[in-house]
Formats: sequence, structure tokens, C-alpha cells
Amino acid sequence: MKIYTKHGDDGSTGLFGGKRVLKDDLRVAAYGSVDELNSALGLARCACDASELARLIDRIQPRLFDVGANLCTPPEAMNDHIPRVTEAQVEALEAAIDDLTSHLPPMKHFILPGGCEAAARLHIARTACRLAERHIVTLAQHETVDPVIVRYMNRLSDLLFVIARRANQLAGVDDVPWKPHEG
Repeated sequence: MKIYTKHGDDGSTGLFGGKRVLKDDLRVAAYGSVDELNSALGLARCACDASELARLIDRIQPRLFDVGANLCTPPEAMNDHIPRVTEAQVEALEAAIDDLTSHLPPMKHFILPGGCEAAARLHIARTACRLAERHIVTLAQHETVDPVIVRYMNRLSDLLFVIARRANQLAGVDDVPWKPHEG
């Protein structure tokens, strides 16, 4: 099977269910940004020496494919074969946030993205998550989007922030505090 089909040479792409839309369609932007997030998370995973963090990322990446599958399927084409994002998955993210936070010192200031390499990469993934969330919210203003997807993405960006802090802690590197009015 060839990787190229030439079907998109006119600037269109196919959604699940066969409908074709332009590649700058809101739905394509939404699931494309989730794909970018998943790639950023894969890169962050390469720098995670801590198995507890790697296991978390390993659980998140397939769920992002579920999010993407939901987003690239118009409501009229949805069926039972498309894996749904569930409230239980949102709750699992919350549990992971609570668990990781219990190991971290309280925040006393805003934190700049950085620290160890894994944390810096995780912050890139976190900002990619926020971008994906914004694309999904925009799509939801025009088309039907399962609201649990928005909650999942919101919680995921929080989790990525906490994972980045934990990566710094496990590496023995302090979070980088924001110091306004310096420099």
C-alpha cells in the first residue's frame, strides 16, 4: 500500500465516513492540533528517564488518538466503532494530577517553562495541548463536539504542567520561577 493517494492534491482531506473537506476546515485544525500535541508528547517521552512519568505518557498518547478519531468524525458518521472519550478518563487525569501534586512542593510563584530537558519538552506539549483545546472550542462553536473532549483536554494541559514539575523534581532541578521586572 502506498502512503500517498494524491486525493489531497486539491487541498482537501477525507473525514471518517467519507466526507471531504478543505484542509483548513475547523475540524481538521482541531484534530491536526491534537496530532501535533501527540507528537510533542512523544518527543517529551524520549527525555523522560523516570518510569512513573513515562508510564503516564504511554497511557495518554493512545487516548489522544481517541480524541482525534472523535474530532475527525462528523456527528452523522459517528458509530460504535469510534472510541469515545469518557468522564472516567477525565477523572483518571485528575487522580494523576492529585497524585503527582502530593509529591511536589507548593507553588509560591509562576513558573517559566524550562528546567531539565524532559520538563522543557513537557511544557512544549502543555502549550500544544492548550492550542488544541482552543481549536476544539472553536470547532464546538460551529459543530457538535462531545463536551467531555473539552474537559479532557483542559485537564490534560494541567496534568502536563504537573508532570513537567515532577520531571524537574526527579532530575534534582528547581522549577524556573518567574521574576517580574528583572533583567
